[in-house]
Amino acid sequence: MKTIRSVLLPALAVLSTSVSVHAQEWRYLPDYGDDADGGYVIQRDWREPPPRYRDDRRYNDNYSYRGRGDEYYDDEDEDFPLDRRPQRQASIDPRAVSPQFSPGIKDDRQASLARSPIPRSVVAFSGYDPGTIVISTKERRLYLVLNDGTALKYGIGVGKQGFSWKGTQTISRKAEWPSWTPPKEMIARRPELPDRMEGGLNNPLGARALYLGSTLYRIHGTNEPNSIGKAVSSGCIRMANPDVMDLYGRVGVGTKVVVL
Repeated sequence: MKTIRSVLLPALAVLSTSVSVHAQEWRYLPDYGDDADGGYVIQRDWREPPPRYRDDRRYNDNYSYRGRGDEYYDDEDEDFPLDRRPQRQASIDPRAVSPQFSPGIKDDRQASLARSPIPRSVVAFSGYDPGTIVISTKERRLYLVLNDGTALKYGIGVGKQGFSWKGTQTISRKAEWPSWTPPKEMIARRPELPDRMEGGLNNPLGARALYLGSTLYRIHGTNEPNSIGKAVSSGCIRMANPDVMDLYGRVGVGTKVVVL
């Protein structure tokens, strides 16, 4: 019996010391995720974890810094129901973590790979000065007049019944990955909409926006490419993201826009 005690007592003392040391080491310090995490702040154990280890208590399967980041919002109408898209977003705005963060760096690449439901083409076109944008709401097409009696033709989405308009404006401002602030009238119709949404692939203004004069109307991209070729908006002109990116690079502030 004395022999057993002489063996067990030192072993128990070592085990107790080891547990105490590990208990003291088991603390969490703030760290930053890598690019695969989107650069978002998370919490990690400061020690090197075992292979394939992850502390699930520090994660959530539905991060969303706006609280509703897993939804698509349609920009101006209630014709298209909100379409939920499963995704993972940060619990805080990534711009707060890294001021150098820009949605355009990654999103431009992804948006340019998207396919427009109506391919753009070059067609014979006359009657307007080169550089003019001519929008036919009846045809649901936008024309950028070129120098040789032709025009680039793009498919567009236009205002639904009661929201279409005609007239002449000029481009007063251009924006890449614009933020979106729904007007009060839209919030009244759809209170579930956010007060403001930062630019990005889920933003209903899409990759680019061309602001028309002092109006609320814009030529802009969309997060609903299936709406191109339809009368669905509250007056804005929608384009598929690859098309609005192409048009954006061809025109400048002051460009004349004729809506027929």
